[in-house]
Amino acid sequence: MFIRSAMERSSTFTAIPGIGGVVVGLIGLVAAGVSARQTTADGWLGTWLAAAALAVIVELVAMARKANRAGLTLTGPQSRRFALGMAAPLVAGAAITYQLWTVGSFTVMAPAWLLLYGAGVVTGGMFSVPVIRVMGVCFMSVGLASTVTPPGWGNAWLAAGFGGLHIGFGAYIARNHGG
Repeated sequence: MFIRSAMERSSTFTAIPGIGGVVVGLIGLVAAGVSARQTTADGWLGTWLAAAALAVIVELVAMARKANRAGLTLTGPQSRRFALGMAAPLVAGAAITYQLWTVGSFTVMAPAWLLLYGAGVVTGGMFSVPVIRVMGVCFMSVGLASTVTPPGWGNAWLAAGFGGLHIGFGAYIARNHGG
């Protein structure tokens, strides 16, 4: 029992699905295109929230499939640590998004989302393969860059982050970390 427990604590969560990341990136690119055509800020926000919900479903299904193929479980201590590391910044992002929506301030949502998602990936990535932490830092870098450009560029930054970074890192993970 002691040896198994020690091994679980020292192992990394490797069920991050590369193919799922590519699909999520495609969802991000579609969301950027659809949201750019919205005539209201609420329509823009609704598009991105729907894309986020779909992306979460895709990632959870892809994680479960990859873990199953590898004979891993998604209920072990490493998985719980990964999820907890991701959850705190994502919950903060949801709360900030709600508050920004209530005051009608949509222009800072893109930087907030990119920065907080990146923080979640870095934090959750502490229990995964190193490339996950690099991906988180890249998301945070895109989020920081988006803070110094005109607010109208937010959608392009979201496409670069949630589209481009997911596709690029997803392809790398699929090629180098088992799918």
